[in-house]
Amino acid sequence: MARESRESFVIVQLSDLHCGSPYFDAELLRHAISETIAIEPDLTIIGGDLTAEGYSHEFSDAQEHLAPLFDAGVRTVVIPGNHDAKNVGYLHFHDAFGPGDVPGKGDRGLMVAGGSNSGGPISARIVAMDSTKPDLAEGEIGRERYGWIRTQFDGTADIRIFALHHHLVPVPGTGRERNTVWDAGDVLALLCEVDVHLVLSGHKHVPYVWLLNGVLVVNSGTVSSHRLRGYTRPSYNVIEITPEWIRVTLKYPGTGERLAGELDRDRMRLRTTAEIAGMFARTPWGL
Repeated sequence: MARESRESFVIVQLSDLHCGSPYFDAELLRHAISETIAIEPDLTIIGGDLTAEGYSHEFSDAQEHLAPLFDAGVRTVVIPGNHDAKNVGYLHFHDAFGPGDVPGKGDRGLMVAGGSNSGGPISARIVAMDSTKPDLAEGEIGRERYGWIRTQFDGTADIRIFALHHHLVPVPGTGRERNTVWDAGDVLALLCEVDVHLVLSGHKHVPYVWLLNGVLVVNSGTVSSHRLRGYTRPSYNVIEITPEWIRVTLKYPGTGERLAGELDRDRMRLRTTAEIAGMFARTPWGL
């Protein structure tokens, strides 16, 4: 549906590209970028791990693959992942995608309006954080940045969104938990305090949806890597938001889509589908 005629605010969440990895599949990423342009989202979030080892040529490859997205004028926010901070790769990230709003980090804050309801466009306040630590798989926000986060979420908005690479809540089927954000508990408490509605994360290559204390936590799979757990497929998320509901759809690049879950915002009741546990069951790729 064209942007000007739809009611929902639409986000495309692409994560864990891993350009330069032997598991990287350029064709999958081309499909995902083409499909994203066709969707005309109000916002696209590239959720980190654009590279395999943080090397300069890998960032150049990522820039080349993402160029059609920027050329089409799709509003896009890019944040780094732990692989992008390897080998002092955070310098190349800044060269490729610009500095963040906080010195030395890739943090970004912005307001976006899109969709339409009875009162006009839906307003979204987004805070996208750099959760990386150089050469470490683990992530951290850090209490010294909590004040900045509070400031960014100050003011009215129909939807408040917090994005980062690392997951704040463990993801089923991903083994022993070692790589959540070090201060995840404090961050979750902060997000409840500032009335965040939606958290977007990646890192584990497994899509999942949680509802936690009124916050919808949406984890993205890998869009273009075959480094997969179980029967999980490469995928990305399309998130549609209205005052009444939030719908999360798994998109399989070039092959189709399936509903992951839908939140009734009035009753705060989350309905998920069997696809969200897809790593444990084999399903056909052709949809």
